[in-house]
Amino acid sequence: MAGATTAQRGTPSSDRPGRPPRKGAGSPKPPKAPKPAKTPKTTAPRGPGKHLRRGPVLASLAAAVLLVSGGTWVLYGSSWLRVEKVTATGTEVLTPEQVLAAAAVPVGSPLVSIDTDEIESRVRGRLPRIDSVDAVRAWPHGIGLKVTERKPVLLIKKDANFVEVDASGVRFDTVPKAPAGVPVLELNAGGSPSARRFDEERLLHEAVLVAGSLPAPIAKETVQVKVGSYDSIVLELTGGRSVRWGSGEQSDAKGRALTALLKASPKAGHFDVSVPTAPAAAGS
Repeated sequence: MAGATTAQRGTPSSDRPGRPPRKGAGSPKPPKAPKPAKTPKTTAPRGPGKHLRRGPVLASLAAAVLLVSGGTWVLYGSSWLRVEKVTATGTEVLTPEQVLAAAAVPVGSPLVSIDTDEIESRVRGRLPRIDSVDAVRAWPHGIGLKVTERKPVLLIKKDANFVEVDASGVRFDTVPKAPAGVPVLELNAGGSPSARRFDEERLLHEAVLVAGSLPAPIAKETVQVKVGSYDSIVLELTGGRSVRWGSGEQSDAKGRALTALLKASPKAGHFDVSVPTAPAAAGS
């Protein structure tokens, strides 16, 4: 009996009926899930990598600075691109030397520093005969001046001299001798009823308008432009011929009518184009 009692005491408590087995007493623990491995942190390389990226940028900047500095020196500091020669073309009455003297281009200065607008203004201011001037750089050492002179279409007698007037009414020069082929103004409108309304300047404008609109062959044969009033302008041609022009209105049409009359009646001495649609010729 004693042995049996001993055997019962040695029986594990889990074998006792009616009681659940103690946790972990007789069964193994379930294995734990493995933790995910940590990804090692990576760091950008320092030192040599940054220098590799900065190197080309710094080299490009240095090259740009050298290029700009070198270009500036070539344009302003070197003797390669400096003014050595100035030329003038397009003169007729004036001489190239007169234009060059008026331009006063600073020879020896860097070509890039020359102010061409200032040169043009200087030439026009000092030489009223110049209608326009174009100053251009002729690389690597030159400045070229292309001028256009004013053309007189009418002369105003002043003492022993003649004042030249262009087609815009600009009185640009006084000469001792009348240029060939340019008519002289004869203004005699003192007794005209319209003298109060049309002053001398207005009548001069009308005379210039007529003279400037004449076809070239007729202009060469016109000796005088006589103005008696606003609507009484008469042209005196070579050979004693005269033309009643009327006012300065429709001058282009009157010029065409007179051209046709001169061809149709070459021996006529008097022409009337005051009404260009009904021109007339008379006398011999």
